[in-house]
Amino acid sequence: MKYNTIVIGGGLAGLTAASTLAHFGKKVLLLEQHYKPGGCATTFNRKDFTIEVGLHEMSGITENGSLPRIFDMLDVRKSVDLLQIPEFYAVVSDHEKFVFPHGYESATRALINRYPEDEKGIKRFIKLIAAIREEGTSLPRSPLIRKLIYPLMPLLYPNLVEATRHTVGSWLDKYITNEKAKLDLVAHIVYWSDDPYTLSMFYFGLPFSGFIENGGHFIKGGSQKLSDYLADYIENHGGKVLLGMKAEKILTRKGKVVGVRFSDSIHKDDKPVTISCDNVVANCAIPMVPAMLDEPYTAELKRKISPMKNSCSLLSVYLGFSTDVEAFGVKHYSNVIQGEGVRTLKDIKKNYQGDWSKRGFIFVDYGKIDSQLAPAGKSEGAICTADYLNNWKDLDHTAYEKQKEEVARILINRLDKQFPGIRESIEYYEVATPKTIQRYTLNPGGSVYGFDQSRNQTGTKRLRNNFLLPNLYFASAWAFPGGGFEGTITGGFLAALQMLKDKYWSECDGEQYADNRRVRHVHHEAMNTVQAI
Repeated sequence: MKYNTIVIGGGLAGLTAASTLAHFGKKVLLLEQHYKPGGCATTFNRKDFTIEVGLHEMSGITENGSLPRIFDMLDVRKSVDLLQIPEFYAVVSDHEKFVFPHGYESATRALINRYPEDEKGIKRFIKLIAAIREEGTSLPRSPLIRKLIYPLMPLLYPNLVEATRHTVGSWLDKYITNEKAKLDLVAHIVYWSDDPYTLSMFYFGLPFSGFIENGGHFIKGGSQKLSDYLADYIENHGGKVLLGMKAEKILTRKGKVVGVRFSDSIHKDDKPVTISCDNVVANCAIPMVPAMLDEPYTAELKRKISPMKNSCSLLSVYLGFSTDVEAFGVKHYSNVIQGEGVRTLKDIKKNYQGDWSKRGFIFVDYGKIDSQLAPAGKSEGAICTADYLNNWKDLDHTAYEKQKEEVARILINRLDKQFPGIRESIEYYEVATPKTIQRYTLNPGGSVYGFDQSRNQTGTKRLRNNFLLPNLYFASAWAFPGGGFEGTITGGFLAALQMLKDKYWSECDGEQYADNRRVRHVHHEAMNTVQAI
């Protein structure tokens, strides 16, 4: 048996790439080592709660944006409901609160009302992040034209160029004077990075603009709904999704990929299976791929990624409550509890690497929307903060479980200090560490955002679809355009379109290839989609 494409990994980028290819008539096999698809876009059940693993809010559901177009092409919104979050976030403390609203005008007004001395810088900030998305979507598609206009980029795309030249910290230090204003603007930084002085202003501004323009969104019932839908879409369009199957080898011959060998990750005594294919999409972490290749590609890929730094990881405390937590003063969906001792942007990185009793975190109350994660009368929430595998990797099982309990106790007590009485309503809690993320997603170090989204690893420095072999494509948080739901879904879609353009295909088994008129039609539809997005 032979497939047009084998996708290694069932994260959102892999599921999107496979769904897009299946939509356009290609025979696709997707391999996922876990027993469910989705990667970080998954849920699991505890008691009568559906626990959301990774999604707090999704950016990019904007008018005429790429995500809505991708979803419409794949009929996602006919089966998956997207719920708008009430506001972007609230920065809360014992003494004051700042609510960041949706909408450019509302956000500008709220910021200027709070920090009138920085009116000029605030307006410049809002203008910049709005223009990043607008200018990015207007870039010429042709690499030749882009090369020709490169000297004119600062004139034609000034905001895009400015964003790629700055870190978040360097830009805010240049244009904003009030340190509290800067901290309010980066209160959600853990959803991108752990350090404003390495995080690219481009990677920060692009999703930030999506959140403000049309609000953040949550998937009703949890992100598993989207992952399961895409897996079903692949199979309903002639493809195959195999769960519990781990890729071991990407086979090459004469400078091209020719197949994949994989084994059962659950029934480990079963013999490996080899399947031939025209193309491979590596949705797995790029640092895992060298071990799957033969020389010289192993050495070449290691050389390319050796200078690149991985992102931070996250720690989450999943919480099931016996009642609606608004009774304890929780007024907002996303509540930012800033770290103790954080007075300037320079304190953020140090705080995330410091004591748990002082570390900043975000508390999400899924009960503020119709999330369908908890039964009637109850609610669900999550504490999320930056973390690192080094804090956990050398602990034995007993020490690991003891440390998880201690961290949970500290963070829950701090949550109770902010919202008195909330601790007593907890029916269920569970801690997920970087070690947990690495175990279930195989991301080295539990790096949820792939390679660090720093200024030095942005733009052309981000690894593109097929930089190593002509028919080996990369689509994940580790490749272009980057991490997060919007970044990985877009990356999977772009990889699929690049494959359709490159046309490394052969005739495969399947009736979908009998009607050449249909094949021509779907390729024409694909190219129209490229132009639209």
